[in-house]
Amino acid sequence: MIALSLAEIAAATGGELRLAGNDTAETVVDGVVDTDSRAMRPGGIFVAKPGAETDGHRFVGQAVEAGAVLAIVERPVEVAVTQIVVPGAVAALADLAREVVARVRAGGRLRIVGITGSNGKTTTKNFLARILSDEGPTVAPINSYNNEVGAPVTMLRVTHETRYLVSEFGADAPGSIARLAGLVEPDVAVVLMVGMAHAGGFGGIEATAKAKSELVAAAREGGTAVLNLDDPRVAAMGELARSRGMTVVGFGQASAADVRARDITVSASGTTCTIEAGGESTPLRLRVLGAHHVNNAMAAIAAAGVLGVSAPDAVSRLETLDIAERWRMQPLGNDRVRIINDAYNASPDSMAAALRTLAQITGPGERTVAVLGAMSELGETAGEEHDRIGLLAVRLNIQRIVVVGPEARRLYLAAVGEGSWDGEAVHLPDQDAAFEYLRSELRDGDRVLVKSSNSVGLRHLGDRLGELFS
Repeated sequence: MIALSLAEIAAATGGELRLAGNDTAETVVDGVVDTDSRAMRPGGIFVAKPGAETDGHRFVGQAVEAGAVLAIVERPVEVAVTQIVVPGAVAALADLAREVVARVRAGGRLRIVGITGSNGKTTTKNFLARILSDEGPTVAPINSYNNEVGAPVTMLRVTHETRYLVSEFGADAPGSIARLAGLVEPDVAVVLMVGMAHAGGFGGIEATAKAKSELVAAAREGGTAVLNLDDPRVAAMGELARSRGMTVVGFGQASAADVRARDITVSASGTTCTIEAGGESTPLRLRVLGAHHVNNAMAAIAAAGVLGVSAPDAVSRLETLDIAERWRMQPLGNDRVRIINDAYNASPDSMAAALRTLAQITGPGERTVAVLGAMSELGETAGEEHDRIGLLAVRLNIQRIVVVGPEARRLYLAAVGEGSWDGEAVHLPDQDAAFEYLRSELRDGDRVLVKSSNSVGLRHLGDRLGELFS
């Protein structure tokens, strides 16, 4: 964080300053800001966030032992550290992020990109951060820090030397993106797609589309909207952008797209295509598996272009990435048994894309194995969406379908009903049972996809399988 006095932090958060030790209102703090006491470093600021399962106020002492010199709390705690008492810790975190980013931005150097979409946010964020990091100091979220805590924590990492801030915005309810993006008013708003992810929490796909459009509405007037023209709901956001004086840059296969991809090929070693942008054609060889990641690459190239990076330069930097992020189409295992661990998250769209990738990268004499868990947050559509994935797995001729957990039983039943009834599909109660089954079932030449929502935890099963066959 940039250097601020205790008085300035108290003013930004609307809190009451309670000094301890030798601190005064003019004492300056510039350390890390976090809600996790384990992330504290000397000189840091600990935000004591109440939670559903625990309360950050219990960990103020641990944070101080780790080096915290300031605690932002909702009630005073009996720990010898300066405290700022605020009405709400999460709101105070957001207020502090807004103040810090505004001060840095006032220097005229910082450019801000916001990214949202039902799928692909984290991959696109990582792609864009890789491209921009060669242009100057870049701050981007760790993992999927895209919620009411993670987004402000990321924003608070900017300094006066930061040239680019790449923010990823998720949504758990209508208004979430508006609040988070409103903290920084991005110069560039990237919308990837509107899918069924989280649709249960929004009341349907149209409500999801409206929630994603909040990023365009919260961006700076006169800024740029980077939109997926292959998704009609995203393309329609161009009207909102233009009404706010924004430039629209499109990506996708549509003829009107400013950044396009052709000749897409997927293999076990990666994904290749040709990028067309700015009148130039540039071959792209991604080490990341899956044709769906070409869209994420196009989005990153388009956003980077808005910031002055040529498509050939962007492509050359993307080609240095081995994986998009851990647990996202992450290759593990060995040449005999290849594990693809893509179980950080799952929606109907990403599940279908991963299954298609598995089918595409499996060659003659090799066997496809899909280890699948439940997709969460689908609401009343959950049953039919699990049915659809079970049918798709069979129609793609996935040779072994291993369904894990009671929440995914509909997927298994759909696969059996479609024809995988002679041992091709099995249903196992938990990860341990699945691991024991796969330990004896997998053989040389198997290509194994592990895919589920984060809450199911199959990413850990993927890690165990990767270690077993390393």
